[in-house]
This record gives sequence, C-alpha cells and structure tokens, in this order.
Amino acid sequence: MKLSDKSFNFSSLFEGDKVLWMVLFFLCIISILEVYSASSNMTFEKGAYWSPVLMHSIYLLIGVGVAWVIHRIPCNYFGWIVVVGPLLSVILLIAVFFSGSLNDTNRWMSIGGISFQPSEIAKGSLVVVVAWILSVMRDEHGATTSAFKWIMGVTMVICGLIVSENLSTAALTFMVVLMMMFVGQVPWKQLGALIGLLAIAGSLGYSVLRFTPDDTLTQLEQVPVLKRLPTWAHRVRNHSEFAANPDSFDLSTNPQIVQSHIAIATCNVIGRGPGNSEVRDFLPQAYSDFIYAIIIEELGLAGGLFVLLLYIALLYRAARIAGRCVKNFPAFLIMGLALLIVTQALINMMVAVGIFPVTGQPLPLVSRGGSSIMVNCAYIGMMLSISRSAAMVTADESSK
Repeated sequence: MKLSDKSFNFSSLFEGDKVLWMVLFFLCIISILEVYSASSNMTFEKGAYWSPVLMHSIYLLIGVGVAWVIHRIPCNYFGWIVVVGPLLSVILLIAVFFSGSLNDTNRWMSIGGISFQPSEIAKGSLVVVVAWILSVMRDEHGATTSAFKWIMGVTMVICGLIVSENLSTAALTFMVVLMMMFVGQVPWKQLGALIGLLAIAGSLGYSVLRFTPDDTLTQLEQVPVLKRLPTWAHRVRNHSEFAANPDSFDLSTNPQIVQSHIAIATCNVIGRGPGNSEVRDFLPQAYSDFIYAIIIEELGLAGGLFVLLLYIALLYRAARIAGRCVKNFPAFLIMGLALLIVTQALINMMVAVGIFPVTGQPLPLVSRGGSSIMVNCAYIGMMLSISRSAAMVTADESSK
C-alpha cells in the first residue's frame, strides 16, 4: 500500500488565532498547578489526595473540547443566540428564584444532574445581543440613539433579575455593556448622561451600605430583593476599615482578607515555588475566589504579572482581530467576550490584592469550578471562531 505524501498537520486541528490558543493553554496549566496546591483542605476532608485536581483537570479538558467544537462553527451562526439567548436567560433567571438556596442565595440550579448558574448564561447572551444591536442600528456617525434605548432595555431586564442574588455579577455585566457601547460609538450625550447617573447611584449606594445602622439593615433584609443587603454592607465596611487600619483586623473573623494579604506580603519576585504555599490551609476559597493570592505567593510577583499579561494579551488580540473584521457583528462580539473575561479577571485580582471589596468572582479559566470553566471556554471558542471564520481585511488594508 502506498503511503500518502501528505503528512498530517497537527496545527490544522487548532485553527484561528494562535495567541488565543496559547493564552488558553497557559491558563489551563497554571490552573491545574495552583488548584492542586490550593485544594489541600479539600483533599484532607475528602480523604482523596488526587480527587479534587483530577476532577478539575477533567473539567478543563472538557472545557478545551468545548472551545474546540465551538471554534469550528462559523461565527455567522452565533446570530441565533440573539433569538433564543435572552428568552432562555429570563426563564432561567426567574426559575432559579424557586430553586433550593445555597449559602442563603438562589444562584444555582440543576438540570439533569448538572449544576450551573443561570447568570453565567445570561451575561454571555447579553453580550451577543448588545453586539448585534450595535451592528445593525448604525449610521455614518456610529450607533444610533435607538441602539442605546434597546441596549438599556435588555440590559436592565437581565441585570435586574441578577442583582438581588448576585450584585457583583450584575455590576460586572453592566460595566461590560457600558464599555461595549463606548467601543460601538454610542452618542456621547447618552453615554455621558448614563455615566453621570451611575456616579450618583454608586455614591448613594456606597453611602447606604457604609453608614446605614445594622438594625435598619436587618429590617430591610426582610424585603426579598434586599435580603443580601447586610452581606453587601459587611463587605464594603470590611474593605473600608481594613484600608484604614489593617492592624486592627481579627484573623479569626476576617480570614479571607487577612490571609490573602499575608500570602502576597510574604512572597518575593519568584515566590515560594509551586506547591509550597503556607497560607492555603487557612485561606477560605483558596482554590476559587482567592486563587490569585496563592499564585502570587507560590510564583512570586513575576508569576502574578505573567497571569495578568495573559489576560491583557487576550484583550489585545481580540482588539486586533476586531479591527480587521469586515462586518460589525463579529467585531463587537469578540470585543464584548474579551471584555467580559478580562474585566472579571481584573476584579478578582483587585480583590486578592485589597484594592476592591470581596465580590465572590472567580478568576476565569483558573479558579476551580465546572460550570464557570465550561462557560468561559465557550467564550474562548466563540472568539477563536471569529478569528477563523469572520471575513477579514488584509494587513495592508487595515494599515491604511
């Protein structure tokens, strides 16, 4: 039998932007190393040394598979999400209110034995819808005034259903939509008015959470949509008080903030080395919300900077790809997805280093969590699909 002269090209399996693939693989490798190190408490409780990291590795492997499958789908098919995404999101966000609560919140629901947060699906669907509106409601000056009204209408519905159970996710999603409207050239008059209203609302909200007496918060807690108000106030006050006087904090009552700062303060340029964290046994959610503190402790400032640069590289490549897209929809979509991932990553990092109050936002593609990994890998797959299948101008044309 005569062998074919054509050799198998492994790179043909992974089409699309190679930098995006590299970012995904690097984040997965770092995730496996750090989750393995940070989940020591979990291994002790379960009595299975390899179980947590093995399950996490399986989730990552499946997630990369999800990204691979989606990246083979032509990006013009993503327009169907505009039809079904918002409706499905609203149904799931309403249904989750009637599901069993976890940690006094109704964020999770289970279908067919698979647990997930409907807000993860909702925020991705909203990004697709906003990208579509920005692409179709345009004139020679940019997005029309009608585009702003439609975007705000859909955003208020989605974020309004999320906010009572997950304020940080609602705020994150709204922030991404705002940045997408800026990229989409929504009229400055409308954007300026919105930013002004947000500044006023943010100042009032901070004042209420910071200075409202505890007994008043307890009374307001009885209102269903405000049941998380004491938790929000506690986090804002903890952050403000720690910034003012870190020496006064009690290690037993505020372990997340104190231990994460200890991890960062005791590192150096190269860190203690993978697997040598001394804080992981005392830091709650070390493998999830505060994994960036463990990364800095073990890999040092250099490792923390490298992880930050991976997310910046993802945003940069998305901007380059968007700038070369012939059509508006894939350009706005890839920017929206990149902003969604990178903004969440930056918030997680700012929480770990003490710049931002505790929010409960995991580090995308690094923190432990099955549904979060799948959703973020799906976002990466969509970005890769756009880089592979969207019509692009040539390098010479884009430089003109």
